[in-house]
Amino acid sequence: MLLAVLVLFSTVSFTIEKHFCADVLIDVSIFTELDKCAMEAYEVAMEKITKKSCCKDVIDVIQGQDELKSPSFEDLDFEQQQFLTAFAYTYLGLYEGLPKQTIPHRDYSPPNLITDIQLLDEVFLI
Repeated sequence: MLLAVLVLFSTVSFTIEKHFCADVLIDVSIFTELDKCAMEAYEVAMEKITKKSCCKDVIDVIQGQDELKSPSFEDLDFEQQQFLTAFAYTYLGLYEGLPKQTIPHRDYSPPNLITDIQLLDEVFLI
């Protein structure tokens, strides 16, 4: 289960957005929209005049893995291939099937009991 969670988190990509206003961090967002500072409307008006803004947004993108590579048997060295083949052969050879047993009374149905014979003869197991 731990490996499944590790694979899940290694393949997920996300972005971290930061909003700075005059070198002061105002808001950090991962999944929601950023809250802009109160100076934003004033900055838009001033930006037309000065062409500079004191507010800035910084976006950090954390990329997850795009491809998961699963190694194949051919990627291994010759010694590793030889070891795996020998291990698999001996491991599978450990378990042998049981011989087929014939059960002669498999289809036998016992007779219907009319009375309890042990109680009738007063023979009890102690």
